[in-house]
Amino acid sequence: GLPGFGPFPPFPAPIPGENICMFGIRSVDPAEHAAMQDTEITVNDMRVLDEQGIVAPLRAFLNRVRATGGLLHVSLDVDFLDPSIAPAVGTTVPGGTTFREAHLVMELLHESGLVTSLDLVELNPFLDDRGRTAKLMVDLVGSLMGRKVFDRPTRSYG
Repeated sequence: GLPGFGPFPPFPAPIPGENICMFGIRSVDPAEHAAMQDTEITVNDMRVLDEQGIVAPLRAFLNRVRATGGLLHVSLDVDFLDPSIAPAVGTTVPGGTTFREAHLVMELLHESGLVTSLDLVELNPFLDDRGRTAKLMVDLVGSLMGRKVFDRPTRSYG
C-alpha cells in the first residue's frame, strides 16, 4: 500500500490482463515491470510504435475488441504525450507521441465506435505552461468525440 494509507482493498471485479492494451510506454519502474511480466497485458511501448507506427497495433487491438463484442474504456495519461507539447506532468520523459499522432489515436478510437468511457490522468496544472497541456487534453477529448482537428467554422461573407 501507499505510506499512510495501508493496503489497498482487493478489486471486486478485476479486468483480465488479456483485455488490457497499453500504448506509448517509455518508462516503467522495476516493480511495475515485474508486476506486468506475470500478466497477459499487451504492451506497445515506444519501440514498437517507432518500428510499426501507431496505427497498425491500434487497429489490431480494436479488431480484437470488436471480434469479442467488447467495449472500451480509455485512460489517457498525459505523459503519453511528448513533454514538448504537454509539459504539465511531474516526471517528464522525452520521446512521447506528437500532437498529430495523439489526435490520430483519438480519431481512430472515435471511428471504432467502441469507446464507452474515458479518464484523463497525470495532469498537474501547477506545472502547465499557460494552460497549454490542459487545452491539448480538451482538444484530444474533442477528437475522441468526433471533432476533426481541421474542422473550421464556415465563414459568412456579406
